[in-house]
This record gives sequence, C-alpha cells and structure tokens, in this order.
Amino acid sequence: MILNGKSAAPGIAAGKIFIYNEKFIIPAETLVPSGQEQTHLDRYQFIKKQVLDELEVIRLSMEKTDPAKAAIFDAQKEIAEDIVINEEIPAKILNERWSGDWAIYQVYETIIRILCKASDPIISERTADFEDVRARLLRLWNGQNHEGLSNLKEPVIVAALDLKPSDTASIDKDKVLAILTETGGETCHTAIIAKSFGIPAVLGIEGLLNFIKHGQRAVVYAQEGEVILDPDDHEMLAFSKKSEAFKRDKEDAQTYLYSEGATKCGVKIDIGLNISSVSENENELKAQVFADFAGLVRTEFLLLERDSLPAEEEQFILYRKVLEYFGKKPVIFRTLDIGADKQIEYLKQKREENSLLGNRGIRFCFNNPEIFKTQLRALLRASVYGNLWLMLPMVGSLDDIRRAKEIISEVKKELDADKKPYGNVKTGIMIEVPSIALIAGLAVKEVDFASIGTNDLCQYLCAADRMNSAVGDYYSRFHPAIFLLLKNIIKSFAAAEKPLSVCGELGSDPLAVPVLIGLGLRKLSMSAASVAGVKRRIASITVKQAEEMAANILALSTAADIEKYLACL
Repeated sequence: MILNGKSAAPGIAAGKIFIYNEKFIIPAETLVPSGQEQTHLDRYQFIKKQVLDELEVIRLSMEKTDPAKAAIFDAQKEIAEDIVINEEIPAKILNERWSGDWAIYQVYETIIRILCKASDPIISERTADFEDVRARLLRLWNGQNHEGLSNLKEPVIVAALDLKPSDTASIDKDKVLAILTETGGETCHTAIIAKSFGIPAVLGIEGLLNFIKHGQRAVVYAQEGEVILDPDDHEMLAFSKKSEAFKRDKEDAQTYLYSEGATKCGVKIDIGLNISSVSENENELKAQVFADFAGLVRTEFLLLERDSLPAEEEQFILYRKVLEYFGKKPVIFRTLDIGADKQIEYLKQKREENSLLGNRGIRFCFNNPEIFKTQLRALLRASVYGNLWLMLPMVGSLDDIRRAKEIISEVKKELDADKKPYGNVKTGIMIEVPSIALIAGLAVKEVDFASIGTNDLCQYLCAADRMNSAVGDYYSRFHPAIFLLLKNIIKSFAAAEKPLSVCGELGSDPLAVPVLIGLGLRKLSMSAASVAGVKRRIASITVKQAEEMAANILALSTAADIEKYLACL
C-alpha cells in the first residue's frame, strides 16, 4: 500500500513504524462491580510501579547529559508516590467503588484545579508535572505503552497524528529514521525541526493512523511525499538503488559545505543558520564554522523544553553560550514567538478559536510584559559577549515596532540603574504579516534590519493554515503574490541600505534560491542540513541568470506555472 503526503524534509528511510501517541483517553465515570474493588486497587498499584520505573529510566538517561531535565523526572516520581494521592485513590476505589482509571483522573484533577488557581507562579507551574504523571498512569491503564521520543530503544519511523514542538524538541535524532504525521505541512514546526536534524519527513498523510500498525515495515521517500507499507522484495531493491543515489548526491553537495557562498560570477551570498534550540543541540552551534551569521535563533524552545519559566540568569547563560560560539559573527535572536502551534502548558494560555491570528509573537510579549522584560534583560546582558541582533516576531504595524522599542529602552534604563553592561544591539523585525510587508518602505525607517519569514507570510497572504493538510493546496510557497511582495520588501531595504535576509523555508529551497538572488537578496538563513545543497545551487548560477529567472517568474500568473518553470531549470 502507498500513502501520500507533503514532503516536509528530504531524505530516504526504511524501517519499522513506531506509533507515537501522546494523548490519553479521558475515562468515563464508572463504578466497580461489587467484589472487584481490590482488583482495581491492585491494578493501580501495579501501574504506579510501572510509571515509577519509566520515570527512573528517563531520569537516568538524562542525568549525565542534562541534570536539569533529570531533576524534572525526580519531581514527577515524588508526585506518583505522594502520600495524599496514594490515600485518596485507594479510598475512592474501596469506599466509593470508583473504577481505577476514574479515581486516578478525578483525584489528580482536583489537585490540578487547586494548583491552577494558586497566586504563586512557582506553585501553579507544578500543574504540568501532575498532568504528565496522570497521563502516564492513564496511558498504561488503557494499555498504551508510551515512550517519549527522547527515549526510543531502537531506530524507528515515528508516526503520529501530530507532533507538538515540545515533542520534537526532545527528539533523539539518532533513533528517528523518519517522521510521518496526519496533520501539518512543509513549513510547520515539525517540518522545521526535522530539517534541522536532517530527518526525512512526510506530513499531512490523510488517515495515516487508520492504515498503519505498530512495528509494521515501511519505506519512506520524503522528497516525493510517499510512504510504502509492507514493501516487497522488488520495492526493497528499488529502495536500495534510490538510497545509494541519494547518498551520492548528498556527498556531492557536502563538498560545497565549507566553501564560501558565492555565485558562479563571484558575488558573495551570506549564509546564515536557523538554530532551533539555545539550550541543547551542540551540533547546531558548531555548524557556525560554515556559516556567516545566525539568521534565526528560536528562543521559544527554551520554554518548550521545560516545565517552568526560565529565570533571567539561566537565559543569560544560554544566550551567552550561543554568542561565544559565533564570535564576531552577527547572531539574530528572535524574541519569544509563543502562540499558535507553540503552546506552553504551564502558562495556562487561554484557548483561542483561531490561534494563528491570535495572541502570538510580539502580541504575547506585550500581554506578558514581565516575561518579555526578563528575556530582554538576559539578551541585552549577553550582548557584551558577541554581536547580538534583536528581532521581533509577528509585527503588524509601526505602532508595534515603536511600542517594542520603548520597552527595550525601559529595560536598558533598568540595566543602567543596576550597573549591568550591555552592547550596541541592533533591533529588527520579522516580516511575516502582510500589513507590515506592504509598508516595508515605512518600516525600514524604524528598524536596523529585517528578516522575511516566508512560512507565515505565505500562510497569511494565501489565507491558508500551513499546519492544516486539508487546505494544503491553498498554501503555495510559489504563489505569484509572494514574489511580488518579496520584490517590494527587497527594493525598500536595498534603497535604505539596511540588511535584509530570508529565514523562512523558501530561503533553503534550491528551486527558489536563484529567484531570491535575482530579486536582490544577498542573505539567506536556513537549517544546517540545508547549507551544503544551497551553496551548491548558488555556485551553479550567475547573478545575471538569476535576474533573468526572477523576471520570468514575475511574468507568470499561477503557482503551478512558476513551479513548473523552476523545476525545468
């Protein structure tokens, strides 16, 4: 059987499927038949021991590499063994004849609701730990053997309904051969993380979980968005041949990795790195040796990778670490881009009907000034250790820019009062909202630089959720309107002689790169896994050829025509 989805990260893989299910079934209110109370109690005690064993295994695996995360699982073990909880659950089962799963759900629910209302943030933040322990208990009660993606026992093809950023942030990339999901598309955050780790990914496979089984063998052709289930000998032979060809092509591209990004005619194109995490993944930081700058450091993963808000000092240490790796090279830190698909459970964010158009990016920061100011303090303090550029996400107006700059000025005054030094920091914006893109000529006067986030810019321009596979055909990175808008932005920043880059996925697409250069861009930022292939593509063209391509693209009227034209080059 062949399944099809969206190609989200290139590559080829074959192996067993691992169905990742991070959800638990909310139990029904059920009474135990008289005489079976002890059976339910014994089962609870058995499952509780399983949970404690699971948590200990994870704790031990993380203790050497990440003691801070290991401590989280120590705390969760204490919750599972909590005296009050382990008096209440047995009492509900034996005295009120509640079923074991219902007793687990309700006893934990009572505690979670109390903690949520606590005025002390340190106490309220503990709710995430209680929710995690309850989820583990209920998964095991329902026969769902849950293994996190940081603790896989063997290399597998991970299949899921969806993967949250918090799931992918802790992924063990050496054990994940490929990623398959029912939802999402080529520019969702699962795709971005998969690309940064060099993991093949096919997303938006309709009905995926209805067709696959745990342990089933599969072949993944991520470039074509194709998955073959239960491949026969002929299909495995074809896989071997394609795999060898893919390997040879990758090896050829790798010869360009350490060369300078330059066109065939010698024009320099600065190559930047998109860094997904500031706290882990040393390889992403070490990759700076073949890059000219860090075009996007995603700071929100610092919040996603933990169960409580990081303090200023912890943030400062991590930001300093990134800057020291890059030395004098510019490092663009994007301030917290929380919201939409990046929800932080312990912040208890209000559910929004349309989170993509809701309280996210700079809007979240404005609505949470203390969180924003803490991050700004840490970033500004770290700036003395390198060349830090500060970038604001989800900016939609000049008012947003001016308001953010006022807050930055306030934080600088606070640091002055505290006698804490900071460097000469450039302030810029992500251009990802059409409203600011259309007035780029005005915005450029308010900022030192900008970076175009083509993923969100495209989804807002096309009015198509990039994580919704049902409207995947409407989300088109080659829509003519995108290139017309890019032309306007690039022209505005070139006239002002201010730095402009692309940090969205379009900047790492070998098909699109020549067009971006032809439109006038000289800075591209991407995941480390994309650098070699992009440098090879840049080296194959002259600026004149690129300008001719861009002119031809601007004359085409449909996305299909543009994609067909680029594919033939």
